[in-house]
Amino acid sequence: MSTADVIFTGPIPNIYDTYLGPLLFEPYAEDLAERLRDLHSGWMLEIAAGTGIATRALTRVLPSTVEIVASDLNQAMLDLAATRLDAPNVRWQQADAQELPFEESDFDVVVCQFGVMLFPDKKASFREVLHVLVPGGRYLFNIWSGLEDNEICQTVSQAVAGLFPDDPPRFLERIPYGYGDTDQIIRDVELAGFERVEIETVEKVSRAPSAREAAIGLCQGTPLRAEIEARAPDRLDEVTAKAEEALRERFGSSAIEGRMKAYVVSAWSPKD
Repeated sequence: MSTADVIFTGPIPNIYDTYLGPLLFEPYAEDLAERLRDLHSGWMLEIAAGTGIATRALTRVLPSTVEIVASDLNQAMLDLAATRLDAPNVRWQQADAQELPFEESDFDVVVCQFGVMLFPDKKASFREVLHVLVPGGRYLFNIWSGLEDNEICQTVSQAVAGLFPDDPPRFLERIPYGYGDTDQIIRDVELAGFERVEIETVEKVSRAPSAREAAIGLCQGTPLRAEIEARAPDRLDEVTAKAEEALRERFGSSAIEGRMKAYVVSAWSPKD
């Protein structure tokens, strides 16, 4: 994993929030928030909060008596998130999930929406979460299944790779869709010291108003953009157009939709 795999700066945050929020993240953000509806007070930490897509869903479901610290490695993502949500119980803080700047047992719940796959040292991130959770606290996070289970992203990944046969960009395959082995996830979480781990498969439908919007989001609103520009600095628009064409061929020329699949993981820290 390179530094470019985890950097979301420049035009990426706005494209990410505008196009990928509705396409990929909002349905799963609502799912995570509903799973925490019984939380009425206390402190919650969100890691890899990005542009606040899950944060906004959480504030719609949870009472203001739940204090939320929403953190991300990329300050640019948080800066945009702060413009999208003004809530007195939410505080934005830059933080590396592998070295959390919080004290032991600071939080009752930790939440992470599609961030674990981005962490270079996933086991370290699990240990950090365990450290900041109260005894008996809950870590709730989701992770994408394999690329083959997520049709729109698979189509874009294949289309982009086909334009660079000697050195295909593989960001989507390597990172967001590269940590979908449920047995490995359970082992990694348990080795960090969590007492109980549960995984549930959740399938949703990915929707976009057009193939164009989906192609822009994936080619220009993720680190796939850096991979494309590293190979052909002047071809980003061309590559995006080819991805759009592939999406239209598979899903049609108007609004598109495709299957997507993720895992929701719940893990609890030891009670004593």
